[in-house]
Amino acid sequence: MDAVPAQSRPHLEEIKKAGDRASGLIRQLLAFSRKQILEPQVLDPNQSVRNMVKMLRVLIGEDIELVTNLSYEMLRVLMDPGQLEQVIMNLAVNARDAMPHGGTLAMETCNIEVKETFARQHPGLIPGKYVRLRVVDTGRGMSPEVMAKIFEPFFTTKQAGVGGGLGLSTVYGIVKQSGGCVTVESEPGKGAAFGIYLPHAPEIPERRIAEPAVIESLTGQGTVLLVEDEPVVLRLARDLLVENGYRVLAASSGSDALSIARKETETIHMLITDVVMPEMSGPELADRIRKLWPTMRVLYMSGYTDDEMLCRKGLPENSAFLQKPFTPHQFLQKARATLGTKPARERV
Repeated sequence: MDAVPAQSRPHLEEIKKAGDRASGLIRQLLAFSRKQILEPQVLDPNQSVRNMVKMLRVLIGEDIELVTNLSYEMLRVLMDPGQLEQVIMNLAVNARDAMPHGGTLAMETCNIEVKETFARQHPGLIPGKYVRLRVVDTGRGMSPEVMAKIFEPFFTTKQAGVGGGLGLSTVYGIVKQSGGCVTVESEPGKGAAFGIYLPHAPEIPERRIAEPAVIESLTGQGTVLLVEDEPVVLRLARDLLVENGYRVLAASSGSDALSIARKETETIHMLITDVVMPEMSGPELADRIRKLWPTMRVLYMSGYTDDEMLCRKGLPENSAFLQKPFTPHQFLQKARATLGTKPARERV
């Protein structure tokens, strides 16, 4: 930081803080993701990568170049879409942390035939056809001693309080559960290359490959008050809503949201808020804003899955609720379903 001009330091510090908060968010998502209900389907990993490019660019930061080299062949795997996206995201975040001074992150896909010799070297693999997702970074690399432990739960090379050591162990668990294998190649100072091998799903005539979520079909209208204390999530959610036709009022806290609601002259049609927030709970915030906008719809979000815990936080029964982590498609779908196509236009 000594070589950085004084006027630039506040901006760099904010970038670092945003990265730290994003890392914390990833740890939180991982902690709860193990309780998700899986819905395997035949899908194309190429499309999963394409759907996540924008989000990944935000997560890894501007000083890391993201390069994709996706196969032109038909790729088919049988897997839960959310879990595949989680694998991609976790590997990207791991690569980002290995490149604190910037670098290149490359993602490649291809169909590959696993031979007997390779299968013997990687327990759990059997010879046959696979789809390979390869994630390569130009970071600091790893020693053999570190590589031997990277898939162990809670193992981390980061200092205390930075990183929970669940990212790569979660990747390993998801891939194993899907019948695949994770390989890693690395040397100190020479970056790392992770190979995700997933069984190639045979073509099933009566079952089409899952089409990518067509976000354009989930466009809506109306004004949304969005409340989220994680800046990265707030920015991504706001951009998704704006790009799909909504007018968005963004707030980073309950008090900010109340202030916006009191000053707003146009109708607020929907509030999207986390259930658990530092200053006040989402349900408490909704009750206070509804005194101004009684017809306002509310969509709650949370990483918690414990019904009893959510009840203690005051979540009303039969509320519109979206479980974290969620995909952009799930977010837009739930927002449209909650608001409806003809938002109300009343204020007291």
